[in-house]
Amino acid sequence: MPVETVDEVLTQADHQLASEIAGLDALESEQTGGTSRGRAMWSAAWPKLAAIALALLAWQIVVWSKWKPDYILPGPDKVFPALGDMIRDGSLWKAMATTMRRAVTGFAIAIVVGCLLGLIVSTFRLARVAFGSLITGLQTMPSVAWFPLALVLFKRSEAAIFFVIVLGAAPSIANGLLTGVDNIPPILSRAGRVLGAGRFSQIRYVVLPGALPSFVSGLRQGWAFAWRSLLAGELLVIIANKPSIGSTLEFSRSVSDYPGMMATMLVILIIGVLIDTFVFTQLDRAILRRRGLVASR
Repeated sequence: MPVETVDEVLTQADHQLASEIAGLDALESEQTGGTSRGRAMWSAAWPKLAAIALALLAWQIVVWSKWKPDYILPGPDKVFPALGDMIRDGSLWKAMATTMRRAVTGFAIAIVVGCLLGLIVSTFRLARVAFGSLITGLQTMPSVAWFPLALVLFKRSEAAIFFVIVLGAAPSIANGLLTGVDNIPPILSRAGRVLGAGRFSQIRYVVLPGALPSFVSGLRQGWAFAWRSLLAGELLVIIANKPSIGSTLEFSRSVSDYPGMMATMLVILIIGVLIDTFVFTQLDRAILRRRGLVASR
């Protein structure tokens, strides 16, 4: 076959391959871009709305069953008006401000402690042997078990609450970092050493980026422990002139304001769901998207 003919055949094949690839790209673009933002938001929102509706229905069915008198176990028709009253008189916002300030402060301290502990244990083999199982043991301890010691050390103060938050959250954060470090492919560490990375450069450019997905999972679990520890602490450590969600919950129980008590419990649940949805879920998706593991839209 003449050279000109071979070149023509190859050129035609290149054009055909390019047109097929362009057609696949166009098809994928139609599939991903054809859905409007409104429909995408609705498809993500309706399962959660349906779950909320089912939970409210189950709650109302329990009330209708007369398992407990409605003044002890009020239904949504009494709890939501009580929640509205708390919003209108401003008591809810004051309690939320105190609780969220404590949550952010305690969780920030737990992140610092957990990161330092995780880095030390993951970097030095002797520290891993000595403290690896101890961190897991601390993670399994109930947060309430720390409060007698916290009250002895710090009396009834915010320091006692922060003490329990840190002990509850830091081990989960450290374990998340340890798991991420253990799952880093060894070839990445060898490549870093070959390129001349020292210990701190290795941590900065290899260990931390490689451990990031597991670290975020540890942060999420740590937040769950911190939130539960905080609310348990606010039930036990009530400080005068510092209204909080926990103290509001305890006060409602003590005066038999059961609609107000359940309204406060509902607020605790809503805050937990919102933080998980708009902080940790979005952070997790951003990491996966940056690594090409989910589609960017």
